[in-house]
Amino acid sequence: METKWLKETDIKAAAELLRQGEVVSFPTETVYGLGADATNDQAVKKIYEAKGRPADNPLIIHVADLDQIAEYAVEVSEKAETVMQHFWPGPCTIVLKKKGPLAPTVTAGLSTVGIRMPSHPIALELIRACGKPLAAPSANSSGKPSPTAAEHVYRDLNGKISGIIDGGETGVGLESTVLDLSNPDQPAILRPGGISQAELEAVIGPVLFKPGLTEETEAPMAPGMKYTHYSPVEPVLIVAKDGTGWERAIHQCEAAGERVGLLASEEIIHAFKSETTVTFSLGKSGDSVTASKRLFKGLRFFEETEATVILAEAYDREGIGEAYMNRLEKAAADKYI
Repeated sequence: METKWLKETDIKAAAELLRQGEVVSFPTETVYGLGADATNDQAVKKIYEAKGRPADNPLIIHVADLDQIAEYAVEVSEKAETVMQHFWPGPCTIVLKKKGPLAPTVTAGLSTVGIRMPSHPIALELIRACGKPLAAPSANSSGKPSPTAAEHVYRDLNGKISGIIDGGETGVGLESTVLDLSNPDQPAILRPGGISQAELEAVIGPVLFKPGLTEETEAPMAPGMKYTHYSPVEPVLIVAKDGTGWERAIHQCEAAGERVGLLASEEIIHAFKSETTVTFSLGKSGDSVTASKRLFKGLRFFEETEATVILAEAYDREGIGEAYMNRLEKAAADKYI
């Protein structure tokens, strides 16, 4: 299959591919998505095939207008409407009880569906041009770091999808917050993202935080809850945010014959880089917004270097720092050094 490299001016061509049941990658404000017509089951199955995605991992549908919600969800509560008013368009997915002509594969057999309205102008224009909601997980091979540039998508999925719209680098750099409002009396964050728990609680009151499954056999209600995610080729080890363990960690890895990659703040890199280390800056110390934007790009960066292990910096779990640590711990399989 030829994967067409499309420009921002090729929206109509991309929409035509989607209407024909093909799969196209497009930029959002979070990461690049891999889109298919959410009402066409054969098209949605192509997403799973291209990514190598587990069949019980549900997809999020993307809409461009609020009036589409009533067509695909029931019991849209006052809390759900409040979240939409405050955070849409933007990096917040709401899980609601499903209805309507959605492809069965989208929801992986669940009675709920995750819906969001992205804020990226290309994404909104594409959805409107297609005339259908788009099912769209991140446009990467399953388990690898999510793509924040069109080049990342091409590296993973060239020859497996019909097109990639190049919209430059994404802004947030991490996937959307997923908020379960299928029971409005118990709102819960299933995946942290660009909208923090504190921001949500400021408009709808108390919100639970449960981004994992209690049982391995339990079906995930949202992406990122069950399977290994965001892992580069090289193993990742997390170093505590206070920086006291960096010298020991580097020595331990080098003594084992590893070529160390430092994925850290400018200050840590300045203090601990050497002729043998490979480095990628996450920005200034304590700047979790920039670190979140650069995390996936950094994880992918080391695949093109001689690094054999990545030492990554932990950040405070405040604001988007919670989402940063969620993704980093998954990339590292919770391994600290």
